[in-house]
Amino acid sequence: MFDRIREEIAVVFERDPAARSRWEVVTCYPGFHALIAHRLSHGLWTAGLKWLARWVAHGARWLTGIEIHPGARIGRRFFIDHGMGVVIGETAEIGDDCTIYHGVTLGGTTWNKGKRHPTLKDGVVIGAGAKVLGPITIGEQAKIGSNAVVVKDVPPRATAIGIPARLVETQETGGQFAAYAVSRDANDPVARAMHALIDHSADTDKRIDQIIAELQRLGLKIEGADTQKIDATGLNRIVD
Repeated sequence: MFDRIREEIAVVFERDPAARSRWEVVTCYPGFHALIAHRLSHGLWTAGLKWLARWVAHGARWLTGIEIHPGARIGRRFFIDHGMGVVIGETAEIGDDCTIYHGVTLGGTTWNKGKRHPTLKDGVVIGAGAKVLGPITIGEQAKIGSNAVVVKDVPPRATAIGIPARLVETQETGGQFAAYAVSRDANDPVARAMHALIDHSADTDKRIDQIIAELQRLGLKIEGADTQKIDATGLNRIVD
C-alpha cells in the first residue's frame, strides 16, 4: 500500500512543475487526497459496504471538490491536476498513467443501469472543462482538448477538440506531455477549410477586378464596380 502511495506522489512531481516537496503534495494537493479517498471507498464498495463507500466518497467531495463514485475503476499513476469540479461516474474505467484537469466530467447519457460511463485506456490526457459522455472508449495515449464534448470513441493517439469533438491531425514529437491536452501544431480541418474558402474568395475578387479593368479599358461602363472586397488577411487572422 505504501509503495502505491509513493507512486502516486511521484506522479505529481512528474506532471506538475509547481510541486516542491512531498509534504506539500501530501497536505496541499486535492487530486492526491481524492485519489487516496477513492482507493478506500472503492475497496469498501467492492466489499459490499455500499453506504459506507458512498459516505467516504461524499466526504472526499466536500473536502476536495472532486466527485468520484466509489464504483469507478481507476488504474495506477492517475493524476488530477487542480481538480475542482471533476466528476467521475460509477461505471467509468480509467487505465494507467492517465491525467485529467479541473472541470472534467466522465458522465453518462442514460438513466438505464449497466455500463453508461466512458472507458479511458492507458495514457489518456483530458484538458480542463472537457466532457466525455456515454459508454465510449478513449484509446491509448489519446488527448481531449480543453472544453471539448466527446460522445464518440476516440482512436489511440488521436487528439479530439471542439463541440461536438472532432479529430485533428497532430505532429507531436518526442513524447512530450502536452499541457491542457492541446497540441501547438494541431491541424484543425475546420480552420483549414475556412482559410481555403477565404483565400478562394480573395482570389476570385482579384480576377473580377482584372475583368472589370479590361472591360473599362474597352470603353464599357460597369455598374457596381466599386463594391467592397474581402480582406483576406484580416479574416485569416480572425480564424486563427
